[in-house]
Amino acid sequence: MATKTKAPAKGGAKGGAKGGGKAGAGAPKPGSKASKKAAGAGRAAVDFTKREHAGEGLPVPPPRLKVHYENVVRGVLAEKFGLKNIHEIPTLTKIVVNCGVGEAVKQPKLLDVVVEELALITGQKPVRRKAKKSIANFGLREGQEIGASVTLRGARMWEFLDRFVTVSVPRIRDFRGLGTRAFDGRGNFTLGIKEQMIFPEINYDMVEQMHGFDITFVTTAAKDDMALALLHQLGMPFRGDDKPVTPKVAQPAAAA
Repeated sequence: MATKTKAPAKGGAKGGAKGGGKAGAGAPKPGSKASKKAAGAGRAAVDFTKREHAGEGLPVPPPRLKVHYENVVRGVLAEKFGLKNIHEIPTLTKIVVNCGVGEAVKQPKLLDVVVEELALITGQKPVRRKAKKSIANFGLREGQEIGASVTLRGARMWEFLDRFVTVSVPRIRDFRGLGTRAFDGRGNFTLGIKEQMIFPEINYDMVEQMHGFDITFVTTAAKDDMALALLHQLGMPFRGDDKPVTPKVAQPAAAA
């Protein structure tokens, strides 16, 4: 006697259909967040610092202005002042860029903008300066941040001076030369900048407020006339009307 086969239950059929549907729906839809996450899971991070380039394995070239000082300026200064010992020849020690923000007492966010701009100009992270004592008339308390400064040495110092002389100084409005009366008597020269816009690193559209800062050039010269001659040979365009100004030393002719 033949046995009758039972049809599958409706619930089982529905369950199987639902199960199959869920299994098919498990694959992420193209363009969805899940598909993007799945695609990015297998992507490895690329370290661009280890890519091959034309200068790989070669030493870092010295700054252009430092090479000019060692090859030309050092010999000119030794001949001009009669210096026989190479250690007596003045040289540049450091450059300090300082910016005071008095309004930072009431608007602390202004100091953040100044710090960001100094970092762009110098290529080095500035140090926030705090008030050393409280002044009631100015609403200033001891320990409040009221400025920022950067001290440049080594290659960054020479590169900053090179960019400042060749690019930034010619962009000063109504420029007629730098004054020669800002020496402190010990071979250091301080220069005041009224606008930060003379530096090409600053985007004009992103500037919220105009401000200036001071730049101090610290040298090993014992006298101001030696420091003046050093900075003059390095390309600083001093004004020719003020005293004391040393005559510009002629550059030695290049060998044919």
